Amino acid sequence: MSDAYIEQRDGVYLVAESRVSLDSIVYAFLSGQSAEAIAQAFPVLNLEQVYGAITYYLAHRDDVDRYLQGRQQDFDAARQAARDADPMFYQKLTDAKKQTPLTR
Repeated sequence: MSDAYIEQRDGVYLVAESRVSLDSIVYAFLSGQSAEAIAQAFPVLNLEQVYGAITYYLAHRDDVDRYLQGRQQDFDAARQAARDADPMFYQKLTDAKKQTPLTR
């Protein structure tokens, strides 16, 4: 039943018949957001799809957690490669952040 709500395309878990990643739903869920709040944040999804994605995560938690860890490692490696490719740009960003006053 829960598998019907998630599909894998090109190595990425997505909510079925959408372009919303399971990652987005899981991170929102783990941060304490309710299914209703998640559905509001992703208007292309209905509440049933959100609950289905959460159910899928809970039923496949070990596999999805490994998948998310791998995605984080890929992201970190890509970020580091970008920094290594253009260190001057990132130094300018760092300098600009230091000079920008904090606003609230």
